[in-house]
Amino acid sequence: MAVEKIVFLGDSLTEAGDWSAWFPDLTAVNLGIGGSTSDDVLGRLEPVVALDPDEIVLLIGTNDLGMRRNVESLVRNIQSILVDLRRDLPGSRMLVQSIMPRGREFADRIREANIHLRQFSATVHAQFLDLWPALALDDGELNPTFSEDRLHLNAAGYEAWLSELRPALVRLRDLPPMTSPIRAIMIDDYARPTPPA
Repeated sequence: MAVEKIVFLGDSLTEAGDWSAWFPDLTAVNLGIGGSTSDDVLGRLEPVVALDPDEIVLLIGTNDLGMRRNVESLVRNIQSILVDLRRDLPGSRMLVQSIMPRGREFADRIREANIHLRQFSATVHAQFLDLWPALALDDGELNPTFSEDRLHLNAAGYEAWLSELRPALVRLRDLPPMTSPIRAIMIDDYARPTPPA
């Protein structure tokens, strides 16, 4: 039986992960690049497609918000990433992770973006993993146990992340593969987030 190939796609949070050591039973490819925004990931999907992975794990968005990008623009970009990947890799299983908490001043915008990402994921036959229960304090601040700078994770932070990610990947693998192409998706139908009630 062939070893499954999994791509981890994102920014410095992904780049700093030791995915091959953490998932030794898989061929893990780390395509995290520090400082990446959703624009950057959208512009570098060709290497992902060329790898033809069994699974794609996406985490992106915190740098967009750090640059004061609005939620609508961020959500639209991530939706475009997912639509493009699904179109070009219809047989790959996809896991979209919530934008991680950071400083509490970002909490409302991150929560809003995550609501829309959760809703959209099913549209492209992707699973959504909410990391907030494991990583955030009640006020939306990244738990200081897991970070020294309210952004990047320390070893304890990666352990907390992995405690959620490992079972999520088991659930992802239990899903049946897609048997037919998805219908055309009009991004404009989903790209205008409305504030949560």
